[in-house]
Amino acid sequence: MNKIPRIETIPEKKLVGKHLKMSLAANRTTELWQSFMPHRHQIKNRKNSDFISMQVYAPSFTLNNMNSHTEFEKWAALEVLHLNEVPDGMESFLLPGGLYAIFRHKGAASTGEKTFRYIFETWLPASEYELDTRPHFEILGEKYKNEDPSSEEEIWIPIKLKNSIT
Repeated sequence: MNKIPRIETIPEKKLVGKHLKMSLAANRTTELWQSFMPHRHQIKNRKNSDFISMQVYAPSFTLNNMNSHTEFEKWAALEVLHLNEVPDGMESFLLPGGLYAIFRHKGAASTGEKTFRYIFETWLPASEYELDTRPHFEILGEKYKNEDPSSEEEIWIPIKLKNSIT
C-alpha cells in the first residue's frame, strides 16, 4: 500500500453496470459480480478495460455513524464514453467529478480491510482533508487478480478540504 495518496480532481464519469443494496455484515459483493461478469460484454463504447467497484452511501453517512450494518449501494460497472446504449438488466450512473485521494492496495482483495483502516483511522484524521459525500470506488485494472497476493487495485476516496463549504 502506498501510505501517501495521489490527490486528483476528476471530471464526471459515466458508468454502466449493476448494483445491489448491502452492508458489511450482509455482504453481497460476490453475488453482484457473479451477476455482472457474464453480461459485461454487452456494454458498448467502453472507455477502457478497467472495472469499477463503487459504494454509494446515504448523504448522512459519516465515519462516526458507520458500522457493519450500515447499508449502502454497491456497483459493479464499467466506464463508458456515453450513456446512449444501456443493456437490458443494467443501469447507468453519473459519478460526480471532484477531489479524490487515491491509494494503491497491493495484495489479495480480502486483505483490503487493513488498507481501508489505515486510510480512515490514520491518514484521513491527520490530513488536511475530510470525507466528501460523493461515491467511493475502486479501480480494478489489469493488475487486479482478486485473491492473488500480487494483485493491485486503486482505492479512490472522495475528499474535500476540512472546513470547506462544498
